[in-house]
Amino acid sequence: EAGRLLERDLHPLILVNGYQMALTETLAVLDKRSQPVADKLTAIAKTSLVGRSTEGASDHLANLISKAVESLENSDYEKVRMVKERKGTVADSRIIRGMVIEKRISLDRIPKNLNSCKIAVLSCPLELEITIREAEIKISTPEQLEAFIDAEENNISAIANLVIKSGAKAVFSSEGIDQRVLHLLADAQIFAMGGTGIEIAEDIALTSGAQLCDHLDDIDSGLGQITTLTHQRLEGEEGIRERILLEVEQNPGLITILVGGSDGVAAEETIRGLFDALRSVCLAKDDDQILLGGGSLHLAASLAVREAAEACSGRERLAMEAFSRALEAIPASLAGNTGADKIDTLLELRSMHRTGNSDAGVDHNGKPATIDQAWLPSYTLEHAISAACETACGLLRVDQVISARGD
Repeated sequence: EAGRLLERDLHPLILVNGYQMALTETLAVLDKRSQPVADKLTAIAKTSLVGRSTEGASDHLANLISKAVESLENSDYEKVRMVKERKGTVADSRIIRGMVIEKRISLDRIPKNLNSCKIAVLSCPLELEITIREAEIKISTPEQLEAFIDAEENNISAIANLVIKSGAKAVFSSEGIDQRVLHLLADAQIFAMGGTGIEIAEDIALTSGAQLCDHLDDIDSGLGQITTLTHQRLEGEEGIRERILLEVEQNPGLITILVGGSDGVAAEETIRGLFDALRSVCLAKDDDQILLGGGSLHLAASLAVREAAEACSGRERLAMEAFSRALEAIPASLAGNTGADKIDTLLELRSMHRTGNSDAGVDHNGKPATIDQAWLPSYTLEHAISAACETACGLLRVDQVISARGD
């Protein structure tokens, strides 16, 4: 639109001023049409899932996303994890109020199911320290060898006793766990898993409310609480795999969505769609301002800008009218994506808005209709329109093109 006006010798700064005036009018319409979220989180998620490969199960997935966000004290999308179920269909997806650890256990006889227990999360190993420098021990009698072995066993027992005395019934370490310590903990009916890595250990601590302890002596002060710990063995195309489910009934630090369906490109696309919907819902909940989609805002803003342009006596009016036409490109594109005629759709939408139906937009069939189910975060549209205007104004202010070669 700006290019056409530049060809008619309209000065770029006049264009910029006109665009800024049109943007102010558009944002005023946006603020007027925005409303509180109330109970529309599921509708926001469903709107975000439209056009995705998961649209057939959009009702179920949208419900999962809204429940996941409502389960968190702070609507932080980074506290929601997505894990592939690798079986069933997308409609079989479900929420875990906690997290899933896909890792084999090191000892079959450790307890595999726990209820309402304390949990310890460590970033230090449960094994004897290995010295960096090489050292030699000279043993000349069997008694000395026996004493050396006893001392090592005592140190192993001391490590296990610190965990046992803490009262924790499950312990996770980002580092390794000595097999002898593992057996002693199993004898005390304590679940133990080592080698999780620091990222998973941090997630476990966040889920359970535990503190990540970097020294075994501090284990008592950093215990968390979980409702259930469940070990599962699952058969799949790649053989048997194991996973641990940690669930917290009240105020979980993390939420996990088990995404049903086979592994592969389709599952990745599903997860990407869920993340997009998740971020939209979190943004709407934080900002507490939403508005109707379907291009209804763009049509209302376009008419408001065009009306304001008629009251402008300067050349800025031409820029405002160009801004108005640019806004109409959104509902036109929505109609065109469904195969509908863009011009006919725009003409009918203008008529509906001018006769009082300000909620008119393009529905999922590409036809002009009153929009009542498609909801979007107000911040998303405000940011998109403002950023587009800022970019256009920035380009218009460029008064010289500099060649990369310097000529």
